[in-house]
Amino acid sequence: MASVSFSNIKKSYGDVDIIRGVSFTVEAGEFLVMVGPSGCGKSTLLRIVAGLEEITAGDLKIGERVVNDVPPRERGVAMVFQSYALYPHMTVRENLEFGLKIRKESQDLIRQRVETAAKMLDITQYLDRLPKQLSGGQRQRVAIGRAIVRQPDVMLFDEPLSNLDASLRTQMRVELKKLHHELGATMIYVTHDQVEAMTLADRIVVLNQGIIQQIGSPAELFERPANRFVAAFIGSPSMNFLRGELGDGRFKAEGLNIRVDKTPFEVGIRPQHLEITQDEDSEVVMQVEVVEPMGWEAHVHGMCGAQRMVAHVRHDAIANIRPGDTLRFNVEEGCAHCFDESGLAL
Repeated sequence: MASVSFSNIKKSYGDVDIIRGVSFTVEAGEFLVMVGPSGCGKSTLLRIVAGLEEITAGDLKIGERVVNDVPPRERGVAMVFQSYALYPHMTVRENLEFGLKIRKESQDLIRQRVETAAKMLDITQYLDRLPKQLSGGQRQRVAIGRAIVRQPDVMLFDEPLSNLDASLRTQMRVELKKLHHELGATMIYVTHDQVEAMTLADRIVVLNQGIIQQIGSPAELFERPANRFVAAFIGSPSMNFLRGELGDGRFKAEGLNIRVDKTPFEVGIRPQHLEITQDEDSEVVMQVEVVEPMGWEAHVHGMCGAQRMVAHVRHDAIANIRPGDTLRFNVEEGCAHCFDESGLAL
């Protein structure tokens, strides 16, 4: 395993700036996830680490070595792509062996590494099959196995689960988390799915328009977002943003009367931090429009005065609620996020 250090990395295509001076370090053995909307530069950063994109400015270090001009094959990295990138005419075993054969490793070492990776990923029974005979999840395991057998210093993942259905994505997230625990490898993972980021990462880098918005653990980003962009992007359903006026230490608008200790332009409340109450002096009043039952929980969409919002509640707490009804909430203590006019957290 090795650390990966980005030092003022910039990437431009002509006059278009994609990465705008990014600096941070991925620690050896860390599972770091880069997340952000499409076009934010996360995949470009990953391809820079792999050596598939040239750096316009700055330095990239893997371990103690600056690798700006080092060819991809000499960087000690392995990449798992969204499209699996398996050779269709080769069996699973041959796909796993291919990179090691190119490096002219011994047959004994190749056999040992392939058997170890296949057992770890539970694909031993598929070694003699062709990729077309496998499911999407099995193909992705093979793609991961092909990276594992090389025993790279750094493993790179470019949205590897986006082609899978929801249940398989959940299963593969668990498998990747177990794999990281077993290997202890340095892993850099790119996704636009913040649920993947929250469930997989030791730390998350949130990018927007080629600029780092915040770096931290999933809990830090959820509980203490640095700005409105991070607050909106991290968490599902997204944070509610409500505007009003400050008076007597409370942030007020139609249907809104929240106690605050700052002077916000806007207040953010996560749907999970709204607690149903019967108190007539509640902090939030919602007129219900839609109820989305999800088993033991539900998402309730409605209007707080003229402002749209959503609450995440236990389904049995709103069993008889219908569109047009009124719900009252208090905000969980300390969970009202205050933002200034520029979007920075106060």
